[in-house]
Amino acid sequence: MAGGPTERECGKGSGDILAALFLRNLMTNWLPLALLTALCLAGYNFFIKLAAAHLPPAVGAVVLQLVAAGLGAAWLLRLRLAGQPLSISRTGLGLAALAGLSVGLAEILTFVVFKRGVPASVGTPVIVGGSVLLAAGLGWVVLRESLTLTQAGGLGLIVVGIGLLARG
Repeated sequence: MAGGPTERECGKGSGDILAALFLRNLMTNWLPLALLTALCLAGYNFFIKLAAAHLPPAVGAVVLQLVAAGLGAAWLLRLRLAGQPLSISRTGLGLAALAGLSVGLAEILTFVVFKRGVPASVGTPVIVGGSVLLAAGLGWVVLRESLTLTQAGGLGLIVVGIGLLARG
C-alpha cells in the first residue's frame, strides 16, 4: 500500500492497521489536530474552573505552568533523543516568550474569573470566543491574512454568542 502504514506500524491485527492509518492522517491533516487541540483546551478551561474553587489563582497558575513546562521538556527530550534537528532562532525564541507571557497572564486571569463564581458554561465561551475574535482580527490586520465572507459571518456569530452569554 503506497504511502500507507508499514508492517511495523500495523502489527498483526486490523485494529492496529486502523490505528496506524488514523495516526498517519492525524499527522498530515490539520483539522483532526485542531479538533484534538480544542479537546485539550476544553480540559484546560474545565480543570481551571474546578481548581479555582480550591486554590488561589497564583498557585493554580504556577502548578499549571510547571506541568505544561514538564510536558514540553519531555517532548523536546524525545525529539533530541530521536536525533531530530532543531533549528532555533532569536526571533522564534522571542515570539515563543511573548506567547508564554500571554498564556501565563491568560491562565492567571482565567483562575481569577472562575474564582469569582462565573459558571464554566458562560466564562469559557466568552474567554475562548473572545480570543478567537482577537486572534482572527490580528491575523487579518497585522498578518494581512485573507478572510472570506463566510468566515467573517462565523466571527459575527461568535460576537452574537458572546453577547447572549454575557447578558445571562
